[in-house]
Amino acid sequence: MQPPRVIAEIGCNHRGELGTAREMVRVAACYAGVDAVKFQKRNPRECLTPEQYNAPHPVPAHAYGPTYGLHRERLELPLAAHRELKALCDTLGVAYSASVWDMTSAREIMSLDPSMIKVPSACNTHGDLLRLLCDEFDGEIHVSLGMTTRREEEAIVNLLASRGRLADAVLYACVSGYPVSFEDLSLLEIVRLREEYGRDVKAIGFSGHHLGIAADIAAMTLGAAVIERHFTLDRTWKGTDHAASLEPDGLRPLVRDVRNVAMALAPKRSELLPVELEQRRKLKVRSSVLA
Repeated sequence: MQPPRVIAEIGCNHRGELGTAREMVRVAACYAGVDAVKFQKRNPRECLTPEQYNAPHPVPAHAYGPTYGLHRERLELPLAAHRELKALCDTLGVAYSASVWDMTSAREIMSLDPSMIKVPSACNTHGDLLRLLCDEFDGEIHVSLGMTTRREEEAIVNLLASRGRLADAVLYACVSGYPVSFEDLSLLEIVRLREEYGRDVKAIGFSGHHLGIAADIAAMTLGAAVIERHFTLDRTWKGTDHAASLEPDGLRPLVRDVRNVAMALAPKRSELLPVELEQRRKLKVRSSVLA
């Protein structure tokens, strides 16, 4: 079985600090061995209404500014920083990606020519954003389906198909909670998405916001070809995503385990494997009870 691609979603867990973002890329790539890292890019003035921008953060303990808009501004990295991070990814041999939340951010990230761009669950009904990516971006279009109705899901797929981009799309089973309890994880959505769209899209993925790594192994066995997990250097840092993120010593075994289990999910290559022959010689009972 082909192992899934593992994406470490750094998002804004870098706390708006380029140095921290660089360190997170190095740890995810060199220590954990992921295939890709993903950031977020937002233009808060474009994403938020004036009322949302000027309202206080709903969880003051996690706020990086006196209003939600200023909180979001504080966590943003400029395009030049993303360009530097992509160059670092290229050097380290991992793919760079970002979730884009608005038209301005999409155009900025497209200018970096990444291999993939993600549309987060919060923005997957933003028709203009989807059309922009379909028409002007040549790479993979990843779309998360958290907090999305079946009717909305069908509309997203139809839009991608109408633009001739379904074969470049990766659809993610996702439950938008931080963190998500196991009873809400709904892993069989992976099976449903594979049955409904697997023949037409590039891949079905799993974007998990749960605790631990056991569910990711199950997701792979159910057919998730891409596994995306939030990543942080310290789950106790201020910010709403850290609690649902893996630290380095969680991300590393996830990468190891999905690759090892992928190798194990194979039929037996021959009646007797080479590893068995010597053991058969030493241990197999000589007399036949089947004669």
